[in-house]
Amino acid sequence: MKTYAMALDLIDDENIISEYEEYHNNVWPEVLESIKKLGIDRMRIFRISNRMFMLIEADDSYDPNDLMEYSNTNKKADEWNDIMIKFQQKVPGALPGEWWASMKQVFDSQIPST
Repeated sequence: MKTYAMALDLIDDENIISEYEEYHNNVWPEVLESIKKLGIDRMRIFRISNRMFMLIEADDSYDPNDLMEYSNTNKKADEWNDIMIKFQQKVPGALPGEWWASMKQVFDSQIPST
């Protein structure tokens, strides 16, 4: 199992943020199916203000560069992506072509066994 952390901003508007969260309280089943097809076992999104942090737990076959490919797996997932992208904006420091920006791990409290 691999773990990935990513960041993205929402447009800084209370109504937009509220609508985004409403959608995520009722994620379409097709979107969940598409995410699982990529090899993602669990995806969690956290928010403070308009900054979002996504934590992905995935099998070893998952490639984080393929994240946005979930929308190519079916028409409803593509429709979802078209709606979500209207609420979002890249974070400073995102690489060209990167929507959800990969975050570098800087600390892990787990002490390796010797």
